[in-house]
Amino acid sequence: MTAPDTILLVHGFWVTPRSWENWISHYESRGFRVIAPPYPGFEVEVEALNADPSPIEKLTVPQIIEGFESVLRGLDKPPIIIGHSAGGAFTQILLDHGFGAAGVALCSAPTEGVAVVPLSQAKSLFPVLKNPANRHKAVGFTFEQFNYAFTNTFPEDRARELYERYAIPAPGGIVWGSALATLQPGHQDTWVDYHNDARAPLLFVSGEVDHIMPPAVQRSNAKHYKSNTITEHMEYEGRGHLLVAEPGWEGIADHVLDWALRHAK
Repeated sequence: MTAPDTILLVHGFWVTPRSWENWISHYESRGFRVIAPPYPGFEVEVEALNADPSPIEKLTVPQIIEGFESVLRGLDKPPIIIGHSAGGAFTQILLDHGFGAAGVALCSAPTEGVAVVPLSQAKSLFPVLKNPANRHKAVGFTFEQFNYAFTNTFPEDRARELYERYAIPAPGGIVWGSALATLQPGHQDTWVDYHNDARAPLLFVSGEVDHIMPPAVQRSNAKHYKSNTITEHMEYEGRGHLLVAEPGWEGIADHVLDWALRHAK
């Protein structure tokens, strides 16, 4: 098998593909084709989504997955899939559906059945979950909320820059759906088959001081997999949720790519 030459980047909630801007140029400089598609309706810029969040309100997980699968079906061979935050959960779903040569889930949101909810995660998600009416809204973070959840490792001036450049509201319905997934009967939108032996290798990456998706979430998620396919977890000391933009992100980007290339199938 020839090594993958394409990387698909899957962004998370409260941000857009713009959050991958450094990784895109970095991977392109290594000779890879890099694709970072937006969610359906997110084809506009951050500023436009903040001005009119209606596309965010209407978003569903099946729409997101179908959008990425449409892109993947158009590729000549399986790419490496790297997802951040909610994008980590979507990466797991895409791999479970048979896509990708290898996958990396950075600071991943959990897939169905992962019931670990550390206190910092509950605090981070409280702005959405405090009101059931938010299930029908696009819910943004204030700077203070974004800073706690995403940029707690950054100096305040840099955190404010990233908030202005990256932050958008998140779909309250999906956040609520994920929170309730383990309480509802039947398979929910974030279900994966943890016994799928055909799934491509998967690496979970955690940031030690990530508040919104702490390492305990990734460790639990990884342990749910009972297949014979490679599933590994590693943790970066002193890193927060937005490790894709923290100083030294290049080392993380190279490490996870090299892991994926070694294990790709």
